[in-house]
Amino acid sequence: MTNFLSELNGLVWGAPALLLILGVGLYLSLRLGFVQLRLLPRALRLFAAKLRREDTGRGVSSLQALCTALAATVGTGNLVGVAGAICLGGPGAIFWMWLCGILGMATKYAEAVLAVRYRVKTRDGYAAGPMYVITRGLGRGWNWLAWCYSLFGLAASYGVGNAAQINAVITGLNQMLGSLGGSPGWKGNLLLGVGLGILVGVLLLGGAKRIGAAARKLVPLAALCYILMCAGVLVYRLDRVPQALSAIVVGAFSPRAVTGGMLGSAFQALRIGCSRGVFTNEAGMGTASIAHGSAEVAHPGEQGLMGIVEVFLDTLVICTLTALVILVSGVPIPYGTDAGAELTTRAFCAVYGEGAAAVITLELCCFAIATVLGWGFYGGRCAQFLFGAGAWKGFALTQAGMTVLGALMNTAQVWLLSETVNGLMAIPNLLALAALTKELVRLTKDYRKNGSQTASGGAYADFHQRKPL
Repeated sequence: MTNFLSELNGLVWGAPALLLILGVGLYLSLRLGFVQLRLLPRALRLFAAKLRREDTGRGVSSLQALCTALAATVGTGNLVGVAGAICLGGPGAIFWMWLCGILGMATKYAEAVLAVRYRVKTRDGYAAGPMYVITRGLGRGWNWLAWCYSLFGLAASYGVGNAAQINAVITGLNQMLGSLGGSPGWKGNLLLGVGLGILVGVLLLGGAKRIGAAARKLVPLAALCYILMCAGVLVYRLDRVPQALSAIVVGAFSPRAVTGGMLGSAFQALRIGCSRGVFTNEAGMGTASIAHGSAEVAHPGEQGLMGIVEVFLDTLVICTLTALVILVSGVPIPYGTDAGAELTTRAFCAVYGEGAAAVITLELCCFAIATVLGWGFYGGRCAQFLFGAGAWKGFALTQAGMTVLGALMNTAQVWLLSETVNGLMAIPNLLALAALTKELVRLTKDYRKNGSQTASGGAYADFHQRKPL
């Protein structure tokens, strides 16, 4: 069964899917005039301003929506996925991850803009995401595509968004306790699972506002701690940073020159870098637009800037820091094997000592729990689209139950299956983005001209007058 799922996963995430994701990202970049580069300074200034003084209105703020999206994207992929990319594709894989991130910034911008443009007012906030973009943007004839997306999203929220993450938390905590002489066993795992399940259930039952508030506190703190740890390593090994950057650039086109012949073709570096890049920032999946679309903003373009910031922080900052830490640490890199968290941990321990392993484990746990919350929000919105507004409570309770199961089960097959479903989500989302590019161009021009004022002349102008569901 595992072999079948592995082959299916490889097919879904193969070259055609990556070409589709990167192709749409390039198409959007060209049509929008490389908005991700032209508006990046403006996006970072807006992000810094929101950090200093966040809107504290009744709804979900723009920053809370961003933190909810980051909760789902900044996670194990940034620590484990980057290490695996270097092992399987060489340092050059990071170069292609950068390229994928730059194109992904345009895709995330487009997803966030359209999510706000076509969102629906409900009694507990805004419901948004690719399913509403498809039904309201493309028309009722495409409802079946929106249903497919929601089904895929609901399934993925239980698997890669919950069980696999919780299992990673339990495994990490067990390893840390094992190093201290403890052995919790299945009863200890069950107790941890029940505790985490209660936490997840309480936060999800609080709705978008409570999830956003929790993400607003957890994500910046965990990310800042990790960035500071990385900065300490890079300052300590500053003399090796230029060599590491050179290895990334040279290795993108000549992996043999950097890996000593251990890895072969530049295509392998490209394929691994792009696939890991898409996996970590989720650009093209459409999931983050469910969070971005819930923000209280005056213009879709304003939240589009937060989509740019999301990928910038996830891929171009945190993933790059992880890669540099590994390359400057001096630890041997086992090329050809997917070393994952073990390599990242050894890199930090080479500078900070063995105690760093416990800190990295706690960081992984924080990121994994944040991912559960982010995906819980996504899955809840998918459930509401499929079964009605009242489905949220039932979904939250079943997610809490899945948290307990995730603490006890072997999630290898769950991970493969849910990753495959996660990849299938990209198809409806990318089709909608490509079909609605004309509206994206109009809204982008309007935002650049009028700023955060309500969009002029178009259908968005009367958006806030629509009746709630």
